[in-house]
Amino acid sequence: MKTTAALLVLLFLHAPIARAKDVAFIAETELPSLTKLYQTLHAEPELSYHEEKTSERLAQEWEKLGYTVTRRVGGFGVVAVFKNGAGPTLLLRTETDALPITEQTGLAFASTVIAKDDAGKDTGVMHACGHDLHMACLVGTARALMQLTDRWRGTLVLIAQPAEERGGGARAMIADGLFTRFPKPDYALALHDSADAPAGVITFCPEYASANADTVDITVRGIGGHGAYPQKTKDPVLLAAQIVVALQSIVSRETKPGERVVVTVGTIHGGTKNNIIPDEVKLQLTVRTFGDESRRKTLDAIKRIALGCAVTAGIPDELTPVVKFGDSYTPSLYNDPALTRRVVGVMQRVFGETNVAQREPGTGAEDFGRYGRTDDKVPVFMFGLGAVPPELYARIKKENGTMPSLHSPRWAPDAEPAIRTGVVAMTSAALDLLK
Repeated sequence: MKTTAALLVLLFLHAPIARAKDVAFIAETELPSLTKLYQTLHAEPELSYHEEKTSERLAQEWEKLGYTVTRRVGGFGVVAVFKNGAGPTLLLRTETDALPITEQTGLAFASTVIAKDDAGKDTGVMHACGHDLHMACLVGTARALMQLTDRWRGTLVLIAQPAEERGGGARAMIADGLFTRFPKPDYALALHDSADAPAGVITFCPEYASANADTVDITVRGIGGHGAYPQKTKDPVLLAAQIVVALQSIVSRETKPGERVVVTVGTIHGGTKNNIIPDEVKLQLTVRTFGDESRRKTLDAIKRIALGCAVTAGIPDELTPVVKFGDSYTPSLYNDPALTRRVVGVMQRVFGETNVAQREPGTGAEDFGRYGRTDDKVPVFMFGLGAVPPELYARIKKENGTMPSLHSPRWAPDAEPAIRTGVVAMTSAALDLLK
């Protein structure tokens, strides 16, 4: 009796280790085909809202494994469901769209795709944000979990989400019934490659991990005239310059020190000739905040400053600036604290604590956060997947240099170790949440 009990305890204590080894073995076995899939996806990118072939490729991958697949959810979104008895429902997400960037990596499988952008102009297309890597990881996770169905119980929901780069894909899939037509998740997980960590390392950020992203268009109006007689005009160029400078006081004088807020004026357009004062100048802004209250205060301040500068400049009431906020925004990603602790604990056991690093919140945008912002309040967690070649990372750190960032035409992740790590990490997390 004592021997049997001791044996059971021993098996229980070593079960996570055995499971990790099984997952690692599957990931290694699948790695050649996953790498080939990654290279194919990288060479054949599609822009946001045009991911037809990419989504079909993933749909076929998941159908071959035995998942029930639904196409064209919220555009070119794909939902794959597999039920494996009674238990929780776990949603795993990847994005599918690429960026309008001409690739400069020099890779043998580099993208040479040219497509029309929304303005009808030709542009190069590139997976410069790692969505090709994410897709390969999720296909690998789907394969691993189908080989380990005796290790978990519950329902697995895989989604291939379009238009993440445009901030509309998650919203579209939710609006098309993601949480009503399909099993509603108890948890949602995703990963994102990192250009700031070496391959083989997992990063995480508790609570707020990425920012609210808003766009603001300001039309600065004035009274145009001859550049030689400015006293007869109300110069919108000068007023626009004053507004641009005054907007910087939002961060320096209206935001609590330590609170993250970014107000960037990305474009200024106005005028036709050097000796003509125009009637208007247009500004386009991107605004990054964390939290709903910070967002509200910052957007209110932008409008107040624009109107206030116009009053100071003596602009007539009928010509005050027109401040237009974007119809949609990308909400901040809030990683559920309890889910974060649980999954990070799994990562630490599998990879070792030195290979799981906490990072600071980023001011980039990621619409994965929308899945946690519905009335259902689904706990969500996105972790980072180091993807910089370790030797390059070490050299650049030593030289205090900079690495190509995401969205760079030169971003080339260290694919094989990143895919291996991503599959092991996501599969291990899924096994724990569905155990």
